[in-house]
Amino acid sequence: MNITLQGVSARHPAARVGHAPALRSLDLSIAPGEQVAVIGPSGAGKTTLLQVMACALPPVSGTLQLDGRDPWALSRAALQRQRGQLFLAPQVPPLPPRQRVVTSVLAARLPAMGLLSSLRSLLADKLFERVDRLSGGERQRVGLARALLAPARVWLIDEPLSALDPTRSKQAVATLLEGARERGATLIATLHQVDVALTHFPRIVGLRDGQLAFDLPAAEVTQERLARLYNQFEHELRGEVPVVTVEPTAPQPAVMHCR
Repeated sequence: MNITLQGVSARHPAARVGHAPALRSLDLSIAPGEQVAVIGPSGAGKTTLLQVMACALPPVSGTLQLDGRDPWALSRAALQRQRGQLFLAPQVPPLPPRQRVVTSVLAARLPAMGLLSSLRSLLADKLFERVDRLSGGERQRVGLARALLAPARVWLIDEPLSALDPTRSKQAVATLLEGARERGATLIATLHQVDVALTHFPRIVGLRDGQLAFDLPAAEVTQERLARLYNQFEHELRGEVPVVTVEPTAPQPAVMHCR
């Protein structure tokens, strides 16, 4: 699926009335099957960008086109069908607390046998645990497993590693990238871990203050560019980002498409 944003401005759903847009006049084009990491300091507009591309949030100005069509110009039924081709995984997956992990995962799609090894690599002996007994990192791995099963052409993954340790992070990224390649899916992931983005993703999009700072092959993202992108946020560039803590019995609401 071709994704094109032309002059898109958008506000985060939680923004106060009159607050400046989280995205401002953004131009971006992503071709089918690409693997793109979106980086930038906190408040850069990364989550809002994913929500716009997932048709979960309409632009306040500019246009979003998916395969040359404006989804917001479609009928309600057609828009729902369009959303069915998009998988948006929030940073904190909204999982029913009493549900078994395997049930939450299979809610995305009844799996083919070939996917079992990927699920085991992400969840191991947690498949039959109740969701309310999982840690924040385990919840995130459930969200990634759902992406592997979703019948979607585009995977939009928001900060998938924020609650994972370095070993689990490498494993999760490798599984996600391999799964997207096998299915020919477009993968767009926001990441705080700049080193992971540069190592594993061929294309890097840098956002700052809701605007495009750069859009480059990973090999061309220099330390000078990163220093400008994270100016006054150097602690984030060094990886000193607070770990997300998720209360097992109180999952946070978030938009998620997993048809």
